[in-house]
Order: sequence, then C-alpha cells, then structure tokens
Amino acid sequence: MANYLQDKVAIVTGAGRGIGRGVAKLMAEEGAKVVVVDPGVNVDGTGSDQSVAEVVTSEIREAGGTAVACTESVVSMAGGEKIVQTAVDNFGKLDIVVTCAGILRDRMIFNMTEEEWDDVIAVHLKGTFTVVKHACILFRQQRSGRIITFSSQSGLVGNSGQANYGAAKSGIAGFTKVVAKDMGRYGVTANSIAPRAQTRMIGAIPDSAAELRARGGVAPLTGGEGEELDPEHIAPFVCYLACDFAANINGQIFLVYGDTVSLMSQPRPQNAIYNPGGHWSMDELAPLARDYLTKDIANPAPAAGQ
Repeated sequence: MANYLQDKVAIVTGAGRGIGRGVAKLMAEEGAKVVVVDPGVNVDGTGSDQSVAEVVTSEIREAGGTAVACTESVVSMAGGEKIVQTAVDNFGKLDIVVTCAGILRDRMIFNMTEEEWDDVIAVHLKGTFTVVKHACILFRQQRSGRIITFSSQSGLVGNSGQANYGAAKSGIAGFTKVVAKDMGRYGVTANSIAPRAQTRMIGAIPDSAAELRARGGVAPLTGGEGEELDPEHIAPFVCYLACDFAANINGQIFLVYGDTVSLMSQPRPQNAIYNPGGHWSMDELAPLARDYLTKDIANPAPAAGQ
C-alpha cells in the first residue's frame, strides 16, 4: 500500500458505523492517525453507546493503525471544539475533517413535528458547521487542510418524506461551496459527497415513503436493482479527496456508489426569456413562460389522475 495519507491526522464524525466506519478504517490503512467520533446514538438520534467508537478504534489498532475514540456530540459548538481539540491533544495537529454524522426522522411535510425538523438539522447541518468551523481556525493558521462533507441526492434533487433531511443536505452542499471559497486562499479544500449506500439509515426509511417515491417515479434511495451498495465503497474516494493528488479539487460535489464516481454539474441557467422593456407584465410573461421557459418540464409528483 502506498500510504497516501501517511502522517496525516484525520477526524471522522459518525465513524462508529456505516460509511464513517469504512472511511476511518481506510484512512488508518493509508497511514493517517484517526479520531473516531461517534456518541453511539440510534438512527433517530436517541440513546448513547460509547462502546461504538471504541470498537472501531480497537479494530484500527489491531490492524496496526493509530486511532483514538471520541464520543462528543457534533450538535453543539462546545462539542465541535472538543472534537477538534481531541485531535490536537492526541496527535499534535489536524489535517483532514470528514463529516459523516447523521440521523434520520422521515415524515411527510404535513405530519413533521418541530422536534423532528430541529433534531435532523442540528445533527447534519449544524453538526457539520461546529466541527468545520473549529477546524478552519487551525487550517487557516497552518495554510493547509482537507474538508470532506456529506450531502445527499435527497438534498440535491429531493425525496418524498425527507423535508428535514433534504433541507439539511442541501444546506451542506451550499455550505461546502462557501467554505471552499472562504478557505481556498489558505491552501484548504472543501468538497462534498452524495453517497448511495445500504446503511441502517436507509433501512429506517418508512415503507410509506418508499411507496410514494415509487408512485411519483422517483428513483429509490438505494439505487437500481442489483446495484452494489456496500458503504465501504465510499471510503476510497473520500481518501482521494483527502490526499495530495486532490490538492486543486475544491468546491465540488461528487455522487459516489458501488463502482461509480460522478462529478455533479454546477447549477447554471438552462432556459431563459427576456423582456427588452425591463419589466414584465403578466400578459407578456405568462405565455412566454408557459411556451418557452417551462415548456416540457416534468412534474416530479403529479396530482393523482394526471
């Protein structure tokens, strides 16, 4: 093995299970010293099991790697700071931050509670900010660093029953692009991954939401039939973005699953209509918008019978 991350220090949140676990273990195999962050909560964010992070840490050490467990929560600024400080206290520096931590509380928008909204936003979106913000203080000083966040197709194209999750993941995509611009001048890169993987979060999605997606013609979150969705398949590209080969890759989003890695296109104008007079009247706007701007746009969830 070439040890692409030799002597680097990495934080991986949500590293006790699923995608994060695979990332932490592969980074350690590639020579990184890893802070395995996971408070061991259930998929809905409840409970706590400190042994989850310890198990992954022990597996890394038994394989000859270097790791330390951290059970701090990402939902508070103090927690994010303590996570970063754990890397500094144990390994003397920080080079890489990977934010995999997340929970799921799917509900149709008309049934979603304030608590379900707040809790998902807190873990995914704020939890990305709390760690990245404190890491960037160090990265700015040392003029280097790698940030890899986790967005989702739910945030990029939308999925039924995931208003909270989709909003958080869309927010992470936008957040990452801004961090890339804020920190690029200091030699830091920030990129995001939208993964497809068979994790316990996917398993927790209600059947009703899956049925609604199917009726609306929306692809299942786990991809096509027979598609290989091992969460460990996400790890190699995360390690690539963290290594020296990706020094100039900044502000991008990648769809990663199985044997496929795709660069997602940047939002850009597709169709346009113009008014030389500079101000639209409804009589001018309505027919042009119907016949040109929005012509042939498919409704992702047409009304019953349409």
